[in-house]
Amino acid sequence: MVVDVLYLIAAVCFIFALKGLSSPQFASRGNYCGIVGIVLACVATYISVGVSCAFYTLIAIAIGGGIGSCIATRVSMTDLPQMVAGFHSLVGLAAVLVAFSACFAPELFEIIGINGVYKSSLIEMGLGSAIGAVTFSGSVIAFLKLDGRYKGSDVPVFVNTFLLSFVICLLIYFVTTEIVSVFILLTFLSFVLGAILIAPIGGADMPVIVSMLNSYSGWATSGIGFTLHNDLLIITGAIVGSSGAILSYIMCKGMNRSLLDVIFCSGQANSSNKNGDSSDVSKTCKNGSAEDAAFILKNASSVIVVPGYGMATSQAQHALKEMGDILQKEGVKVRYAIHPVAGRMPGHMNVLLAEASVSYEDVCELDEINRDFASCDVAYVVGANDVTNPAAKHDTSSSIYGMPILEVGKAKTVLFLKRSMGVGYAGVDNELFYAQNTMMLLGDAKKTTEDIIKAL
Repeated sequence: MVVDVLYLIAAVCFIFALKGLSSPQFASRGNYCGIVGIVLACVATYISVGVSCAFYTLIAIAIGGGIGSCIATRVSMTDLPQMVAGFHSLVGLAAVLVAFSACFAPELFEIIGINGVYKSSLIEMGLGSAIGAVTFSGSVIAFLKLDGRYKGSDVPVFVNTFLLSFVICLLIYFVTTEIVSVFILLTFLSFVLGAILIAPIGGADMPVIVSMLNSYSGWATSGIGFTLHNDLLIITGAIVGSSGAILSYIMCKGMNRSLLDVIFCSGQANSSNKNGDSSDVSKTCKNGSAEDAAFILKNASSVIVVPGYGMATSQAQHALKEMGDILQKEGVKVRYAIHPVAGRMPGHMNVLLAEASVSYEDVCELDEINRDFASCDVAYVVGANDVTNPAAKHDTSSSIYGMPILEVGKAKTVLFLKRSMGVGYAGVDNELFYAQNTMMLLGDAKKTTEDIIKAL
């Protein structure tokens, strides 16, 4: 009875946590609700296992909590997407291990009836293992891609489709026959499927992939919950799975893409992570200095800052906040424009700006601020290459064609901060660099912004 009550309270805490995380203003409160929920869940688990297993449960909680705390306190904000992908992989692996335990020792899970293991349990077992395996290997590949250790490789769409169909057939066959070797093959091929699904996906789509893997980990958790007869895992998994799926849909809508197109796309891997300069030597750009930029900013009446992954790599958010404060004291209207897929994970730029204590009222999404660029004096772009590229609107051959962009080119002046003239993460050269109203500020974004602050 006590365990059920604790699980119920924990589930309510998780719901409030998700509600809080939907708004930057209440995100901290949502995190605290999540912490309370997970502590209650651990206490309930400790009570439910009984005295004989209590010691081992404490050891498991201490080891897991210690490793998680160590990683979370050491990881930089730039590497946060990799950490998220890595943690997703562990959820998937846990689902696989539980499914294997249930397959080889079903009597311990009380899932055996008169005619053998219940069909419903076989379905839960097979789905949990398959989704968990896809989540694990897919998250590992996503981690390697985000960390720059693996650039990916092209995988024909028919290979993904065939393997997915084969895995589904094996799942049906396993539920029908209960053959353990089929279950092992099902799991192995699911590991392969997860890897080859993520391998060809281009860098511009990685925020959607991180969100999608989050959804996968939720459904895998639900599978574990059914196998373990744990209501909290079922509820929590359903919340995470559905919210991750909805977020993936919202982000795809922001890119004008379908989720199936993102998942089964191919041929973008080789175009991502390019570092070279534009091959068109006839293009010329206008370079400026920090003093030039400071003069333009000081004489502006409105400035829109557009943060991208360049802000994350240089850790320029605090300098941007300081520059914004100086300009606001001078009577300049300063706002921040966030693209749905800016950075390497959902909400990446929001997290960084919140870390720098940027006011929530000054942070705007694409839909609510895009029309204001035309009346804006200065668009201050910090490494947001792909999400500001005009090629997305007219170049049908571009890999980002059709993706809604921030209309920074409509501003009177565009100050574009980048380390070099290299292409963005999607491997596409940005036409904005060569526009008449664009001034390039090449170098480290944090140092450049600090030099502008000194000039101001």
